Amino acid sequence: MSELKDHHNPASFYASPEQARHAQPEEFLYLVCLHEGTGVRAPDFLAVVDAEEGRVVHETPMPNVGDELHHFGWNRCSSACHGPDRSHLIVPGFRSSRIHVLNVADDPRRPRIEKVIEPEELVEKTGYTRPHTVHCMPGENVVVSMLGDRDGGGAGGFAVLDARTFELKGRWENGGGHPPFNYDFWYQPRKNVLVSSEFGEPNAYEHGFDIEDVAAGRYGQRLHFWDLAERRLEQTIDLGQEGLIPLEVRWLHDPEAEAGFVGAALSSNMFRWHRPNGSWEAERVIAVENVELEGWPLPGGVPGLITDLLVSMDDRFLYFTNWLHGDLRQYDVSDPAKPKLTGQLWLGGLLGKPNDAGRDLSGGPQMFQLSMDGRRLYVTNSLYSTWDNQFYPGLRSWLLRVNCSPAGGMEVDPDFFVDFHDRAGGPARAHEVRLQGGDCTTEIFP
Repeated sequence: MSELKDHHNPASFYASPEQARHAQPEEFLYLVCLHEGTGVRAPDFLAVVDAEEGRVVHETPMPNVGDELHHFGWNRCSSACHGPDRSHLIVPGFRSSRIHVLNVADDPRRPRIEKVIEPEELVEKTGYTRPHTVHCMPGENVVVSMLGDRDGGGAGGFAVLDARTFELKGRWENGGGHPPFNYDFWYQPRKNVLVSSEFGEPNAYEHGFDIEDVAAGRYGQRLHFWDLAERRLEQTIDLGQEGLIPLEVRWLHDPEAEAGFVGAALSSNMFRWHRPNGSWEAERVIAVENVELEGWPLPGGVPGLITDLLVSMDDRFLYFTNWLHGDLRQYDVSDPAKPKLTGQLWLGGLLGKPNDAGRDLSGGPQMFQLSMDGRRLYVTNSLYSTWDNQFYPGLRSWLLRVNCSPAGGMEVDPDFFVDFHDRAGGPARAHEVRLQGGDCTTEIFP
């Protein structure tokens, strides 16, 4: 990537999903890793993983302890070209509310920290804390969803960074109504719309999950649709009891699409949103039933807990993880209203299913990332430090690769496995993955 300097034709700019599908295979991955919850008092780090050898080749530690690195993103993507190529990664601390800017242009395999935005500045300029999802945006901006107010209560807004200087500008939203909670978001430039989801109050989830907090209204169940140009909330859909804690949102990649998916974690339902008659609607298209398990402390059995999902670049396949059940699923969504199960792997979990990885796996599949050609899926197992320790005490973290068939079906790659528990610096936990030239949750098209 460092030798590709053409400003007018950046190496990882793609004019369409079809062009992105023919991108060069990734040579390495970027992976955020945390120490929070492991007993190791050391800074979190960004790992660089060789995609051929399946091993960590470099670690860039953060300057402080206790950030809890979680989600992160690029300074640019195909819908918003700020400079010659993907030069910087924006890496928030989900617990510390500190935002790190890492230079990957000078030496892509050895990222270096170029700037740190401290939480005091974030609060002063936005009133928000707990940065989560990062997307490059039109107007030379990088936008970050914010989940908390200054005291750790719920918040429903966004912070804006200048995509060239990384100066913190302030809030993204332009007055008007605000959701009570925030989490993930995605935008569709041609349709002038941004969609956002809801998690809960930081003061509720940071200490672990308590089912009583759901009944008390401290977790969300709504989808929000914003006017992208005006930066104004236009419509909210309440998903009800079937849509408790809707987390990741994924639009179809077709820039003309008016449909996408959101997974409700606690209700374990997959919803499709669309706009058939001028207003947005959401319908449940996949249900994952709870499973009774002896010793399970919560009423109603073990939920699947859908924690991550993505759509392949050709909009053919939907993937999602059930972190507590322990399965990774693949659905054909050629007809988005009628998904068809085409693949399922068991990768740990609480249900005791036979493991498809050919080795013991702690925890369950959680975050993942798909290559642009749809052939390689990278999977990790850490959700959030306190929840890891609550549901999977003694969690041992890993990264593995799943090979995906273009016709449907999946199998674990037996030669690719990274153990983050038995590392020289002590146990760490692997969370979100980014691929060096973009991936299926990075690319949005103009």
